[in-house]
Amino acid sequence: MEERNQTSTGFFLLGLFPSTKTGLLLFLLVVFIFLIAFLGNSTMILLIWMDHHLHTPMYFLLSQLSLMDLMYICSTVPKMAVNFLSGDNSISLVACGFQSFCFLLINGVEALLLTSMAYDRYVAICHPLHYPILMNKRMCLLMIAGSWVSSSINSIFHTVYSLCLPYCKSRIINHFFCDIPAMLPLACIDTWAYEYTVLFSTILFLFVPFLGITASYGRVLYVIFHMRSSQGKKKAFTTCSTHLTVVTFYYAPFVYTYLRPPSLRSPEEDKNLAVFYTILTPMFNPIIYSLRNKEVLGALQRVFGKFLSQKE
Repeated sequence: MEERNQTSTGFFLLGLFPSTKTGLLLFLLVVFIFLIAFLGNSTMILLIWMDHHLHTPMYFLLSQLSLMDLMYICSTVPKMAVNFLSGDNSISLVACGFQSFCFLLINGVEALLLTSMAYDRYVAICHPLHYPILMNKRMCLLMIAGSWVSSSINSIFHTVYSLCLPYCKSRIINHFFCDIPAMLPLACIDTWAYEYTVLFSTILFLFVPFLGITASYGRVLYVIFHMRSSQGKKKAFTTCSTHLTVVTFYYAPFVYTYLRPPSLRSPEEDKNLAVFYTILTPMFNPIIYSLRNKEVLGALQRVFGKFLSQKE
């Protein structure tokens, strides 16, 4: 087995669940969560596309966030399910590279999208008269394009470099997808210099946007608490608290996982935390934005009402 691992051109994923009845129940739970996340995010994208009341920068950015969540679960859960059901935990080099690229791409784009959404709320609440100018369609498209391009460059670099490393210690990755930090211990060369580039990318694409979000909402909350209109204050606070909830769900496990020193990290803990931001968060996001947003609920009623009237 060890010889096969060393000469193979692919890897073996240990997976998430043991091959027991308990593991099967947990697997079925993940599949159920996957279906909810897939349905919820797909519905959010279609709803924003179909209802003209939601054709605003804020909801356009939200549709991109839902797209990121769809990519998250579709790039990890299906392969994990196939491996668990078949009992074959192998993954080809190409598939491993694809997972690594998608994971890094989604991380970067989502972090920058959350920053753009924070800026959108900052302008809408702190500079409402200038909102049509500062957050027009062109600016919104530039934010989206900038997020995709910058994150793509970062993802390509790390994916290509990690796949070019010589892996001679083992081919068994203690994870349920090809996460680069979980692959580095398998390399037969010292990767300390490259680990610093991973830390730099983490700071650039996670910590810096987090500082921007914190600064934006610090100012937004200050303005909200000094509003005279109680109705306007309530609406603004609900919108901001919803977004801050999503930001917390996204950043908390990432910061804890990737900004800790390697000596304090454990593969099992990293794998369990990955479940949170690759599976649970994509399910929570559409639920949070739909249940706490009257405009989304209103759009849902209009779209389904139109669909039912056409069916009759």
